[in-house]
Amino acid sequence: MWDRIEGAWKQMTGNVKQQWGRLTDDDMTVIAGKRDQLLGKIQERYGYATDRAEAEIHSFEKRMDEAAKARS
Repeated sequence: MWDRIEGAWKQMTGNVKQQWGRLTDDDMTVIAGKRDQLLGKIQERYGYATDRAEAEIHSFEKRMDEAAKARS
């Protein structure tokens, strides 16, 4: 799933910023679709432990996958 998000990063940034509103445009540029970068920025901006940030990303991936299936 993350391959699709990374491949469509410019289109996905709105969804990412909606989910994690504390992320800045500069953060989006640094992340550039890289899951590990997103994980780090979520931890930095929200003060989350790795497991909490991982859980949020997993939930986000699942929602994006379900939305993509619904559009198909």
